[in-house]
Amino acid sequence: MSGSPDSSAFAAELCGLLPQHGAAERLARTWLEADAPDFDVGGFVVGDETQEAHLLGKTSGILAGRPFAQAVCDVVGIEAEWLVEDGHEITEQAAQEKRVLAKMRGPVRRILLAERTILNIMTRASGIATAARTMSRIKAEHQWHGQVAATRKTTPGFSLVEKYAVLVGGCSTHRMTLSQMVMLKDNHIWSVGNITKAVEKARAAAGFSAKIEVECQSLDAALEACAAGAEVVMLDNYEPSALKQDAAKLKAKYPHVIIEASGGITEDTAATFFSKDVDVLSMGKLTQGYSCLDLSLKIQRAEKEDASAPSQPGQAEAQADSSM
Repeated sequence: MSGSPDSSAFAAELCGLLPQHGAAERLARTWLEADAPDFDVGGFVVGDETQEAHLLGKTSGILAGRPFAQAVCDVVGIEAEWLVEDGHEITEQAAQEKRVLAKMRGPVRRILLAERTILNIMTRASGIATAARTMSRIKAEHQWHGQVAATRKTTPGFSLVEKYAVLVGGCSTHRMTLSQMVMLKDNHIWSVGNITKAVEKARAAAGFSAKIEVECQSLDAALEACAAGAEVVMLDNYEPSALKQDAAKLKAKYPHVIIEASGGITEDTAATFFSKDVDVLSMGKLTQGYSCLDLSLKIQRAEKEDASAPSQPGQAEAQADSSM
């Protein structure tokens, strides 16, 4: 299942999909340990005075990554008050105004220890969710029945965040790991000798509970995969016209087989691949090559502070307005 283009309620519920055995917290500790493996001199400088910081949205897009940012807050021991849910759309106007998305309170050294890790998570997750939302809307505009999916082209140690963000944006994850579904690609086929042998051996090991998908570069290969018992056939690196022709032939003979198109599909070309006979478009770009959103986390200055300190974003303009 994937959310509809504007299914903010579905996106907000997705935190319940994450493992409840501390997976996010373990990731948070790993990221924090990588960022501060020994001394934290900056933290020593600022000390433990309780402060408040605001998370600001500075470019438009879809927010994602909140449960992982919350896990970072929990690990370092600061409070987070979230003003918006994952799936919230930061509009152009909201970005220009740098509206507050969350407020974080606690010892200032702990806020700054968490700062870059939180931003790294959320800028990247939000970039993925934004790209996924764009594709979800393109699909809806063309009233295509299928699913747009990510691939396993993810970042080691960060793939759970990336796949979660794909769902927030309204697209499908595809398989999460090597263990979730059997996918036999060209290297598997070449190593075994042919598609039929590869599928038969995979079925003997996987049993009835796992789907088998075969990557194919021709109609003959796809027909062999279907005949051998594959439930999913990927037509890889096809031109749109040839894809539609071969997909129609496969569906005519094997109507229950899921047909996936993959290879070089982008936002600009996706619509040319839409077909009643194609069930899935997979795009590596959803988790590779996306643009990150611009977010920042700013400590709120107390009035008693030295006037020579750097001003907050927009503070000088506000002071100028108040003096006019």
